[in-house]
Amino acid sequence: MKYTDGKNIMVYAQSADGAPVGAALETVSKAAELAKANGEEVIAVVFGKDTDTKTVITAGASKVLVAGEEGLPAEEKAQILVKLAEKYQPKAVYMAGTPEGKMIAPAVSAVFESGCVTDVTGITADGVYTSLSYNGNVLNDMKMGENLPHVATVRSGSFAKKLDESRTGEVIAEDASADTVRTKVVETVKEIAETVNLEEAQIIVSGGRGMGSKENFALVEELAEVMGGVVGATRPAIEEGWVSRAHQVGQSGKIVAPKLYIACGISGATQHVSGMIGSGYIVAINKDEDASIFDVADAGIVGDVTKILPVMIEEMKKRKAE
Repeated sequence: MKYTDGKNIMVYAQSADGAPVGAALETVSKAAELAKANGEEVIAVVFGKDTDTKTVITAGASKVLVAGEEGLPAEEKAQILVKLAEKYQPKAVYMAGTPEGKMIAPAVSAVFESGCVTDVTGITADGVYTSLSYNGNVLNDMKMGENLPHVATVRSGSFAKKLDESRTGEVIAEDASADTVRTKVVETVKEIAETVNLEEAQIIVSGGRGMGSKENFALVEELAEVMGGVVGATRPAIEEGWVSRAHQVGQSGKIVAPKLYIACGISGATQHVSGMIGSGYIVAINKDEDASIFDVADAGIVGDVTKILPVMIEEMKKRKAE
């Protein structure tokens, strides 16, 4: 199934509990900017008749296609997206770079024998995609071949979410279903830690191996609570059992881009840094003044993190009491 002449941008607006996730809205807003530059429009796709379509429209979608159910497995969603892309023939299909998005994107591009780029951090109106390579150390610009649609997953925090309540759009119910499904979701069980969306947090306080113990890691959790933020962690801290794996930030964890990221006892390994380098402001606390984390930090504190965090916690409590 191939085509080389397409128009408009289709965006899979992933949702959770009926609400589009932040990374999906960022993707819709960027697609709207690109579509406007070429005199085109954004066609968004949501799953589930009760999913919020209004917010997707305020983010920039001209049409919102509603199909299937929100809880469908990624395999089935990919098949439905293929059918919708075949019907509307967009020149590109974008989606958030979530674990689900990264499963769906290659499945869609494989059917159309078109290009697929993951972890995109930049897109130009003439189709140049910037993505991360080599564990986030290299930014790679590329263009895809003539087969459409070009498929891309967008790294969370790469683009601004621009909501405009004055925007209007059309909601269309699509009767599309998957042809074959190998997996059936019987039940979804969420860990308590997963009720907090780390990827959309504005403040993240992360702890690494340098925290030394589970008891010391509790300081990270306390500071995050006082600041109204979310707890993050490196792989070593998780492997030690100090916190749930749902809090892992990094290449094999979650990609985050909060306004404020506080790295506590984190050395700055590439695997972790690649997951938080898009943060607005980074504060690093480490007793090793040569730690790599200071290379990416906007502000650094050299010292014993177990002595510095209690001071920060008390200061934050005082400020909140004022």
